[in-house]
Amino acid sequence: MNGKERRIQILKELETAAGPISGTMLAKQMGVSRQVIVQDMALLRATNKNIISTTRGYLLYKEDVSKVKRAFVVTHDFEHMCEELYSIVDCGGRMLDVSIFHSVYGLITVDLIIQNRREADEFLAKMTDMNSEPLLTLTKGNHIHTVEADNEEILDHIEQVLRENGFLVEEKND
Repeated sequence: MNGKERRIQILKELETAAGPISGTMLAKQMGVSRQVIVQDMALLRATNKNIISTTRGYLLYKEDVSKVKRAFVVTHDFEHMCEELYSIVDCGGRMLDVSIFHSVYGLITVDLIIQNRREADEFLAKMTDMNSEPLLTLTKGNHIHTVEADNEEILDHIEQVLRENGFLVEEKND
């Protein structure tokens, strides 16, 4: 199978998958190295395919227009990451991404797609296992999450819980 055929097959796999597919699994299915899959994903993204990479693998993101989204500006240290994640998913939110504004690199956004405690735990375990630092360490704890939910009332509740837990960065009115 040539590269074009492989990328078509990768898209078919992603379209029918129930969840993320790891690069290793795709490589095994396609009979190529994981690095070839990484290159294929870059080429597919360059053609405007909405492929995102999460800690659990690749997925084709199909925006659900029946959902509502809100960005929350939050701050906390590494030790409170689990509490923050649980605060969002326990209220019915789906954390789509994390963004920081870096003084040199500008806006950096990473897709997360975390919608329950199991996925939050997997994300935190992978970060620990790989001895990786979260983006918030680059900004003294400040970061932004895009959260998706079924309705505005759920987002309002998430905002209230984040505020009560001291995570929400409040705007100052001068």
